[in-house]
Formats: sequence, structure tokens, C-alpha cells
Amino acid sequence: MLQSHSGMGGRRGGGAPSLRRVLFCAMLLGFAAIGMSACSSDEDSQLAFQDEPVGKLYNEALSLLAEENYRSAAAKFEDVERQHPYSEWARKAIVMAAFAYYQSRSYEEAIQAAKRYVTLHPGGEDAAYAQFLIAQSYYDQIPDVTRDQQRTESAMEGLREVVRRYPETDYARDARKKLQQASDQLAGKEMEIGRYYLRHNDYVAALNRFKTVVKNYQTSSQIEEALMRLTEAYMAMGITSEAQTATAILGHNYPTSPWYKDAFALLQSGGLEPREDKGSWLSSVWKTATGT
Repeated sequence: MLQSHSGMGGRRGGGAPSLRRVLFCAMLLGFAAIGMSACSSDEDSQLAFQDEPVGKLYNEALSLLAEENYRSAAAKFEDVERQHPYSEWARKAIVMAAFAYYQSRSYEEAIQAAKRYVTLHPGGEDAAYAQFLIAQSYYDQIPDVTRDQQRTESAMEGLREVVRRYPETDYARDARKKLQQASDQLAGKEMEIGRYYLRHNDYVAALNRFKTVVKNYQTSSQIEEALMRLTEAYMAMGITSEAQTATAILGHNYPTSPWYKDAFALLQSGGLEPREDKGSWLSSVWKTATGT
């Protein structure tokens, strides 16, 4: 798992269908489009009023995609929808344009195209993929923990939507993994700020950040350090019962953690032992979150 203190950018296509797979499926559809337009004289007469036949446009887009000329491919897929808005190929072209934009790292355009598909065709066969592509586009833009985490929050929102709407799909399974990594990222941001306040002896501000991790990100990789930092901050403030509680919970759940060893040593330096106060906010929050 990626550590939350490092950047999470550059995740090209993690879990998304490979280009080869998408192109293969799209090529089959493209050839079908050619056959359909060639065999139907009624459609031929309708296409006469259009700029270009739908099969020709669609397959030109596929060729550009195969050549990795992604932005041109996206524009060509958009031509399909614009010139033939009521054809079944217009629907497919929307999600293919989103995919092409994603491959070119044009994330905003990919998001807009995918959202358009989900809005117009929520029950379409590609709706799950379009929703995943929205989340993946945000996910690929997650910055390191020193920067604003709005993209991380947007990624988590999109990933949760994939899990909620398409729980039994491969996209949902991949989304659950990415949710954990994004959660680590947000927890890492809180820890970074909390450590800053702790270094500057602003203990109340530091506590608020570490509390956020304990309350909201208990499954993140940051939880052990967060409990130890709570011990550190409470000891500095002389609130020993809360420090003892934080260390007791840390030791009970992560007895081999190096953070527990540090917290235990800190308590001992003050002549104290880990002891959980059942009336502590920390004890209450932990019990609620873990059901223990």
C-alpha cells in the first residue's frame, strides 16, 4: 500500500480496463457499425443528410485511438454524437470520448464526458465504467499531503458512488481498494498538520487534528501514530488520564507497534502506566467505531 506521507499522483489506469481490452471491444462495435450502415438502405437515406456516415466517423475515431492520438480520437467520437445524436453509436461514443480524454490525461474533459454519459444513460451498459472513470480521473490527480486535498475528497466521493451503485462489479472491488488508499491520504494530511502544531507547542490545535484521524480514519495506516501523538500532546498538557487511555487503546489493538513502545516509554517517564478511562471521549469513539 502506498504510504500517506508520499504523493499519490501518477496512478495511470489502476484497475481500469486496459487500452487493448477497450479497443478490442470498441473495434467489434465499429465493424458492426459499418455492417449496419452498409446493409440498411433506410439508414443510408437518413445518413445522406448528415455530414459523414456514422460507421465511417466511429471507425476513424477507433483508428486514432489505436494510434494513441487520444485527443483527436476524443474529438472524433464527439463528432459521432453531434452528427448522429439519436443513434446507438452516439451513446457508445460518449463513453469512448471519456476514455480517450482520460488516456490523454485530459482529466476534466474525461470527467465531463463520463458524467454526461451517466446523466443521459444511467441504466446503460457502460454506466458502471463511466462512473468509475469519473472517480479514477480524480484519483489520478491526488497530490502529495503537503497540498490541498480537494481532489482526494472528490475521488473518494466518486469511488463511494461506484461501490454504492454497482456493488457487485469489478469496478466496485477496485474502488474499495482505492478508497482505503485515499483515506490514508486524508489521514496523512491531518497528521502532517497535527505534527506541525505539536512542534510549535500548540497542543489544542494538534489534538484536534489527531482526534480527526481517530474519529474518521480508524482503518488508515496513520491510526497508530495518531494514538501515540495523542499521548504525547496530552502528557505535554498534563491531562494524564487521556494520555493513559490513548496508550492503553494503542497497546490493546497494536501491541507490537513501535508507536506503542514510544507511547509506553513516554508514560513511564512520568511514572504512569497505560490505563483506559471508560468515560474518556477516546474510549467512547473507539468503541463506537470498532463495536468493541
